[in-house]
Amino acid sequence: MKTRKALMKRFKITKNGKVLRKVGGQNHYRAKKTGKQIRQKRSWIALHPSIVKRIKKAGLKV
Repeated sequence: MKTRKALMKRFKITKNGKVLRKVGGQNHYRAKKTGKQIRQKRSWIALHPSIVKRIKKAGLKV
């Protein structure tokens, strides 16, 4: 099965199989956000296991 390129751009898989995503809301209305909020949004966060199953089934290579 081919890898879905849209999923590859949005998600990252760790060595142990966790699926990570970026936090949304980074590009718009940044002037009203604090520096702490902006820094926190740069990080990757893990997806819920129920969503991980759907993402992997949709064609994200492990």
